[in-house]
Amino acid sequence: MSESEISSDALAATVLNAIRNPVIMVDEKGIVRFANGEAEHFFAASAAHLARHHIAAFVPFGSPLLSLLEQVRERSSPVNEYRVDLSSPRIGQDKLVDIYAAPVPMKPGSVVVVIQERTMADKIDRQLTHRGAARSVSGLASMLAHEIKNPLSGIRGAAQLLEMSVSSEDRSLTRLICDETDRIVSLVDRMEVFSDERPVDRVPVNIHSVLEHVKTLAQAGFARDIRISEVYDPSLPPVFANRDQLIQVFLNLVKNAAEAIGNRQNGEIVLTTAYKPGMRLSVAGSREKVSLPLEFCVQDNGPGVPADILPHLFDPFITTKTNGSGLGLALVAKIIGDHGGIVECDSHNNRTVFRVLMPVSRGGFDPDDAEQSKQTMPQGGSV
Repeated sequence: MSESEISSDALAATVLNAIRNPVIMVDEKGIVRFANGEAEHFFAASAAHLARHHIAAFVPFGSPLLSLLEQVRERSSPVNEYRVDLSSPRIGQDKLVDIYAAPVPMKPGSVVVVIQERTMADKIDRQLTHRGAARSVSGLASMLAHEIKNPLSGIRGAAQLLEMSVSSEDRSLTRLICDETDRIVSLVDRMEVFSDERPVDRVPVNIHSVLEHVKTLAQAGFARDIRISEVYDPSLPPVFANRDQLIQVFLNLVKNAAEAIGNRQNGEIVLTTAYKPGMRLSVAGSREKVSLPLEFCVQDNGPGVPADILPHLFDPFITTKTNGSGLGLALVAKIIGDHGGIVECDSHNNRTVFRVLMPVSRGGFDPDDAEQSKQTMPQGGSV
């Protein structure tokens, strides 16, 4: 090969290794001839190890990926497949992916495969849905506040007047009217929170002090019989947030975890914090990408969330509780969304994790931002 061809190959490898999706090239015999860094991580094998085996050795038996490769070779054109399950003991569980495959014209029979894990795509799709649902509740809350609360106050006042003139036997009915109107007003008041569009007052907040405060409240009340443990990263930078709203978020999540555990033996809630660089979210209407490296989790060993409810868990009025309003998690999604973060839930039998991803405090060091600055800085430039 000429020096220019070697240089070109090295540049191509560098570019492919910079892509944060697994990329492989499979030859006509099904052998993996190239794998970028993400592919090595995804298949839990080095490029050299992959090159010694057929691709079938690294995916589940009868995987759709194998038939997809054959389709590309037969058609000599790109083929896409969505929501393909590549879960296996080698790769790991919950490996739901989108696959983009295309032929390589210069190498007949060879196919380039790009894998995109659905977890990230689904996460962003869910957040957009949750925020849209929160906006719908916002409009509904404003309407309810004006159209319902005023008539309710009249009903309650009339019931109080009746209470003074009815017999003692009927007084329980007037008291019932008052109690039920109070309950409806309380529900409307909770919904009015969604219509609050004022900017959130935020400052650098130590998330560990927030979680310890929530833990203290929980152990003094609804979670007094449940073990609460922590796995904290002590080097975590501050989160740019409203402390009171964060307490509201995590108190809600911990209370949900405690209610899910109920009277189960050995019930446990685990609070974790970690720094996970690499997660970025696009900001609507601009080219800006916000880094969300701070991960806060509330995990419990309850029975889990029913599979049919899980995709809609953060939508308003969705609840598994007998007397629940279905607004708690919708409010959590709104608060975290107002902070520029995202919240998601992973649930399996005996393990449910609510994961909150948020940006660091302004002025806090973020390696992702530092790396992006280096990449976008012009040659010879300075900061």
